[in-house]
Amino acid sequence: MHRVFMVLFRRVAALMLLAAALVPSAASTGFAQGGAFAQGAAIAATAPAKDAVPEAVTDARDAVAGAAGNPVKDDATKAKAQSAVAVDVRFAGDLARSRMILDLSTKVEMRVFTLADPYRVVVDIPGLEFRLPSEGGRDGRGLITDFRYGNVSPGKARIVLEVREPVAVDKAFVLEAIDDQPARLVVDLVRTDRATFLRSAETQTPARAEAAALAVKPEPVPPGAKGQLPVVVIDPGHGGIDSGAAARGSGETEKTIVLDVALMLRERLEAGGRVRVVMTRTEDVFVPLGERVRIARRSEAVLFLSIHADSLRVRDGLASGASVYTLSEKASDAEAERLAESENKADLIAGVDLGEEPADVADILIDLVQRETKSFSIHFARTLVKELRPTARMHRTPLKSAGFKVLKAPDVPSVLLELGFLSNREELRQITSQAWRTKVTRAIAEGIEEFVATRTMDESVRAPQ
Repeated sequence: MHRVFMVLFRRVAALMLLAAALVPSAASTGFAQGGAFAQGAAIAATAPAKDAVPEAVTDARDAVAGAAGNPVKDDATKAKAQSAVAVDVRFAGDLARSRMILDLSTKVEMRVFTLADPYRVVVDIPGLEFRLPSEGGRDGRGLITDFRYGNVSPGKARIVLEVREPVAVDKAFVLEAIDDQPARLVVDLVRTDRATFLRSAETQTPARAEAAALAVKPEPVPPGAKGQLPVVVIDPGHGGIDSGAAARGSGETEKTIVLDVALMLRERLEAGGRVRVVMTRTEDVFVPLGERVRIARRSEAVLFLSIHADSLRVRDGLASGASVYTLSEKASDAEAERLAESENKADLIAGVDLGEEPADVADILIDLVQRETKSFSIHFARTLVKELRPTARMHRTPLKSAGFKVLKAPDVPSVLLELGFLSNREELRQITSQAWRTKVTRAIAEGIEEFVATRTMDESVRAPQ
């Protein structure tokens, strides 16, 4: 019976994906109104003439009009042309008006747009490399409360400004380098009301239209077929502009640690020759949560493993040990609930607004398939804990569950592994040790191979041929 539902489920899903591909999207139709952005939408800003001064630079409304008819270059082409480096950042202003100033090695093109809930201002800059001081932008000023930066895809850098209340982009411009003065990217923000902010945000297409483009496209993987190796998707958490947890004082970040571990795990699994490995990312770029799930589903994976490393605030106490999480509507405990809430904010941190994603198939089919998928997920979680116990320090309650968005593929068993706590100094030393990583990746690989060996014996979870 489950096999019948699985066949129907995959066929309905394929038809819906085909229908979606035939509908013109904002991404395929370009910008509104003949290539120009609507008022309050993203701003394509270029450097003013050398003799221009900031006070004389065209404001946001004029920049919108001036963008009409200018073709938008491919991000990779822009990246090669710009090769710019950001060397410093400063903030100025008060609760009525605030300014961000980014010092650059050369002028750049940029695009500015806003996102709500929480209020954010996003600046996209093709081909920019960040070499900012470690303290750069740490303390906001005026309307600006937080500052993040990084890559959201190859060739595209992004700055996200969190603001304390609704704002409007009053000016956005770039000044060329003159004599010993660096080039400067300037964004001026003014306070506004929520209704005005939301009207402006609704006219902006970049966040949703380009959401799919933010993801790193993995190498095409054909669906599972008889005689082919089963596919396992390894998902290094975070990446790019989303650093994840950070170790206080050491500079170690979750995104770097889990990518290194994931690449080691891929190497070990491929050497074993029992599975085909697909990675959601292989470099320091951001991948939206929904795209990570879609990668697993497109690959018809028999398993999805997301790898993370946690951190606790000082007031939350000292914790240690690896944990393995499965999906559930209600969190198993307060710690699991906190972690899921934090991990589910990844898209917001990166300045992505995916909106309400449509369901892939009818809810009744999803429910039927998810019951079997949940059972497989729990089985693998227990297998993984069993393999890790002799090698790694485990949390006092290593099996947990919560509502992680990245685990929501209805037809792919999915588990999230927390390697440990970067906020624990002793554990941080272990996690950053090459010897520890070698032992742990061996244990994870053995758990995966054991699970896959039992999973692939059940033909009901394989794609119909």
